Amino acid sequence: MLEELKKATWFKGRRGPVVLVIMDGVGYGKYEEGDAVRSGLTPTLNGFHATCPNTPLKAHGTAVGLPSDEDMGNSEVGHNAIGCGRVFAQGAKLVNHSIESGQMFTGQTWLDLVANCVDQKSTMHFLGLFSDGNVHSHIDHLKAMIERAKAEGVAKVRVHVLLDGRDVGETSALEYIDPFEEFLAGLNGPDFDARIASGGGRMYITMDRYQANWEMVKRGWATHVQGEGRQFASAHEAIETLRKETGAIDQDLGAFVIGENGQPVGRVEDGDSVVFFNFRGDRAIEITAAFEEDELPAFDRGRRPAVVYAGMMEYDGDLHVPKRYLVTPPAIDRTIGEYICAADLYSLAISETQKYGHVTYFFNGNKSGYIDEDRETYIEIPSDIVPFEQRPWMKGAEITDEVVEAIGSGEYDFIRLNYPNGDMVGHTGVYAAAQVAVETVDICLSRLKKAVDAAGGVMVISADHGNADDMYEHEKKTGAVKVENGKKKVKTAHSLNPVPCIIYDPEYQGEYAKELVSGLGISSLAATCLNLLGYEAPEDYDPSVLQPVK
Repeated sequence: MLEELKKATWFKGRRGPVVLVIMDGVGYGKYEEGDAVRSGLTPTLNGFHATCPNTPLKAHGTAVGLPSDEDMGNSEVGHNAIGCGRVFAQGAKLVNHSIESGQMFTGQTWLDLVANCVDQKSTMHFLGLFSDGNVHSHIDHLKAMIERAKAEGVAKVRVHVLLDGRDVGETSALEYIDPFEEFLAGLNGPDFDARIASGGGRMYITMDRYQANWEMVKRGWATHVQGEGRQFASAHEAIETLRKETGAIDQDLGAFVIGENGQPVGRVEDGDSVVFFNFRGDRAIEITAAFEEDELPAFDRGRRPAVVYAGMMEYDGDLHVPKRYLVTPPAIDRTIGEYICAADLYSLAISETQKYGHVTYFFNGNKSGYIDEDRETYIEIPSDIVPFEQRPWMKGAEITDEVVEAIGSGEYDFIRLNYPNGDMVGHTGVYAAAQVAVETVDICLSRLKKAVDAAGGVMVISADHGNADDMYEHEKKTGAVKVENGKKKVKTAHSLNPVPCIIYDPEYQGEYAKELVSGLGISSLAATCLNLLGYEAPEDYDPSVLQPVK
């Protein structure tokens, strides 16, 4: 049972709603060159900074539960932290501990995977994002599992690589492929055979999310499971050839199959074991469904091999997806959404498809569905299925239309929304498009401002992590932009930069100091929003940015 929230004596709330705006991927850049947020035309955001209480918040590393402060934040852990008001150890950190302690390899799931391969003399397949970006996966986890599989008697391993170029350098695939091939060669021998079997760009195959584009999953299923597609002698050859033919960066490269004598070297067969080694859940749900669900209306799977399937983690705690998993995720409880429902307040969560699950599933502590359907409204605006740099405005206007109406309706006490533009367009590496993305969000903020003014509400403007604020690779010592082949080296990954926390309170009456508490992380947004709703935050929540004026 949740404890009852105490009413704040120093702040009674406002007559209008509290509106939490998450500008996904919009941070405070460290370098002027390459900062599409700073170079964009953002008069509304600039005006807020000039006139409103504001402070930077940490949004990466240990501030959001990741192993170290060298780890970039991401939307999953960011929305977890914002929604639950505290910091939980997150995916990468949990997997690291599980491997280092040996817990992963003594768990029943791992024992089942290995026993299946040993007993049936079958193949163990590993499928996942192939990099050290540490947002969805880490290649070191893959290596540790392959080494352990060999030690425990598995004779044949096949690896299906999803090329990154999004959380790491946009054309860095061979920096992972070539050393990995050497790693496998060092393990291979008379009793062990490990090879890369298939692959393709993460934004072309397999890693769709929120059911935005099932065709990606269909292509991945055909590639990894059926072994269908254009064949190459090696992953190195495939990547070099596809780059020359298409000019695509890693995340957009087409699918490929490694073959010998016209046959795929590693399609998935009856009796095999399959591990999806991503620890992050949003882009793991659909391929998991393809392996586990008896009925899958999204596409015709054709031959569906009978396998022992497991995910790195439980990707959905409510639906218990997947059925088997290697590492138990954090048990996130007592979220702000639960407290708001228990206080008999009404809330709205809204974004477009690309981030809808972040303001619902992740915000609610990795739980699907409503907390209280009578008190909550969730709205998903369908995203366009086009490269984001082609329409950098995305669905900002449509999201804003709904929120403006909701603010004016008087039906909601708390509204949370996510503008995906700075993140999704930032990931493309196209600087001009990223500027437009940020400018789109600024236009949307100007519309929200008018609605908040009329309703007498409060707007909290922040972000889950940075991205568009750091679009070029920089030299660590000098800060100069890296140059490669005469061109500035594009960065498509998230930044390590702090993000804004701005309080726009048009009916401010001096209840709290205009100087906000500094040095906090985005987990403090939950306590801040509860304060603005007129409540004291739970004692174990991370502190609010607001300082009461006694």
